[in-house]
Amino acid sequence: MKFLLSILGMPKYVFVTSGLFISVAQAHVVLETPTVYAGAYYKAVFKISHGCDGTPTRQVIIKVPEGFKGAKPMVKPAWDISILKDKLQKPYTSHGKKIIEDVTKIEWKNGNLPSEFYDEFVIVGQAPMEAGPLYWKVTQICASGKLEWNEVPAEAKTLKDYKNPAALLKVIADPEDHSQHQH
Repeated sequence: MKFLLSILGMPKYVFVTSGLFISVAQAHVVLETPTVYAGAYYKAVFKISHGCDGTPTRQVIIKVPEGFKGAKPMVKPAWDISILKDKLQKPYTSHGKKIIEDVTKIEWKNGNLPSEFYDEFVIVGQAPMEAGPLYWKVTQICASGKLEWNEVPAEAKTLKDYKNPAALLKVIADPEDHSQHQH
């Protein structure tokens, strides 16, 4: 849900999420749902709320973190989409088949997302079996310039300490084992 605020004569869009207001001018690429149970199937919704210095976003590249399995992008009308697969250091089994390579990068390109608009880029897959932070590095290429959302916090730091933080997914232990076939 978004509102146009012009109370002080300065129009600005703000997004309302779970009762929190986030200014577009301060926004980063973030995940709509920032927490998942270990081993659960997950829909990663990356929220893009502005372009680069007022120019439209033309391309979004998301690096799939190691341990996230079977990543599949959602089709976006008017955008070209491609995936890159690489050999895995640790193969895994899915639906009775040994998986030796998996998606490591997803790219939407040749699109047009004006800086004044908001959109979402979606990937589904399975969260790692171990709890811990999972950082998604996102590159946003615009008509003029690009933004690299790729900073991962050093020890004793948080994402708030960085100008261009990576999107964080907190993988937490599942007391009821949601890793069953739920996709």
